[in-house]
Amino acid sequence: MYLRKHGFGLLLLGGLLGYGVAAAQFSALDPVRVAPHIFENVLENDRVRVLKVTERNGETTPLHSHPDRLVVHLSPCAWIEEMPGGSKQMQSFKLGDTVWEERTTHGGETSDVVQECSRLEIELK
Repeated sequence: MYLRKHGFGLLLLGGLLGYGVAAAQFSALDPVRVAPHIFENVLENDRVRVLKVTERNGETTPLHSHPDRLVVHLSPCAWIEEMPGGSKQMQSFKLGDTVWEERTTHGGETSDVVQECSRLEIELK
């Protein structure tokens, strides 16, 4: 009985600590914090955060994380992306194109932007 009662408390405490570490790690990889020259926080509440993103050729974005998000392109844009295996592929979007992006952590590569990209990223909380 003693172990059952205190075991639940320890499990709860461990879960809270794990959540705190994960939240702190996500905060450390917040794109607005690590790359304010690219990411601008334009709106935030308890449900969403909206970032305005402007990527230019030759910029290197530090390692950062994104939760699940909706991306709305504010301008036509195009860049060359290196695929697994080393091949390169052009990614391009038109004004108004909207795409769903899954949670990810990335960065460290220098942008090979063909046309400057401006977009809104609507992050779900």
